[in-house]
Amino acid sequence: MTAAMAPPGATTVLEAGEVQRWLRPRPVAALHQVGPATATKLRTHGLHTIGDLADAPLPALPRIFGAATGRTLHDHALGQDLCTVQPQPIAKSVGAERSYERDVLAPVEHRRTLLELAEELGARLRDEHQTAGNLALAIRYADHSTTSRSRTLPEPTAHTRPLAATAYELYGLLALQRARVRAISLRAQELRPAAEPPSSSPWTPPTTAHVRATAPVPSDQPPWPPPSGLYGLRCNSRSWK
Repeated sequence: MTAAMAPPGATTVLEAGEVQRWLRPRPVAALHQVGPATATKLRTHGLHTIGDLADAPLPALPRIFGAATGRTLHDHALGQDLCTVQPQPIAKSVGAERSYERDVLAPVEHRRTLLELAEELGARLRDEHQTAGNLALAIRYADHSTTSRSRTLPEPTAHTRPLAATAYELYGLLALQRARVRAISLRAQELRPAAEPPSSSPWTPPTTAHVRATAPVPSDQPPWPPPSGLYGLRCNSRSWK
């Protein structure tokens, strides 16, 4: 609010004891999250300024606006906001991509790549204490065309297994028939803070000896756990703000 009322390039500093005195004479419409409809409703109840709202009996506001909104309006009128201040902008999504050095037609190779991308996204989300609510898949072909699909996850997650399962489902929706694939990317969207410190991935990576002893994965089944070393890939990661 102070930034909106200050001239360009100016900085307004309010000490803790000055906040309510600065807020009180200003119109209720100046409060954050008070739109025209809410401001009109406040005025019909005789609450024209932020000071009027701060002085209103707290039990009356939930009856007018509902419990959560009424309490929030009252807190904001007193200069109180429990929202966490984020010093840096939070990424809205994070993505990972694999580009092939040659055309790749085999579905088993595509699925291996999807698993690696899901692993990478899950690790990044857990490191940043975030979860994803949506997953998007994009595939680029030799002619530079691209197809994409996205899906809302059953619940926000940062774990590899549900990310990989959703990636396989999206891949299946494309029904690729001998497509000459040159790049595959996954993007975790609708990010939100994790409710609690995330645990590690729910599966334990196999040893090299185990991977070498594992029979080749049939083309109609997703590889799990992932094999080590995939020929002809280079890795890029990016974040969308």
